[in-house]
Amino acid sequence: MSNKVPVGVSNRHLHLSTKDIETLFGKGYELKPLKDLSQPGQYAAEEVVTVEGSKGQIEKVRVLGPARQQTQVEVSKTDSFKLGIKPPVRDSGDIADSSSVVLKGPKGQVQLNEGAIIAQRHIHMHTSDAQKLGLKDKELVSVKTEGKRSVTFNNVLIRVKDSFALEFHIDTDEANCAELKNGEQVEVHK
Repeated sequence: MSNKVPVGVSNRHLHLSTKDIETLFGKGYELKPLKDLSQPGQYAAEEVVTVEGSKGQIEKVRVLGPARQQTQVEVSKTDSFKLGIKPPVRDSGDIADSSSVVLKGPKGQVQLNEGAIIAQRHIHMHTSDAQKLGLKDKELVSVKTEGKRSVTFNNVLIRVKDSFALEFHIDTDEANCAELKNGEQVEVHK
């Protein structure tokens, strides 16, 4: 198997708990899928919210579905400057002691005492892909890009699950620095 992996650029977004969906959009509200994402069962929802920090806010931040156990906001470093927050770089789901923000929806708002992070760059892969590439869940690798602005991204987290599709996830700041677009190929190195 080639060590090439497709790129998926991740814009700012948030994952909401059922409780927070109801606070922001109304009792009994369910997210409305807008577009399927590359990871099976995941989708961009029609719903958007405003994320507010101590210095500013970003409107129309897309909600991703389905609902999760806990609410999490994923922003880029550039976004964090606009919001006036200092989110840590973390693996998805690791929100302990992360940045505080306020979420504003059409029916209410949610004060998150923690929950805003910059997602650690990572590669989703199915178990069979991990076996073919000789990689394990939670392993760190490097990813090399090509082109005039080629870069090597270090400390890329491998995430292995039978429901994952192979894809390298980076945020918009990282994609812009390397001039990468969705679907382009990068090389994985141990």
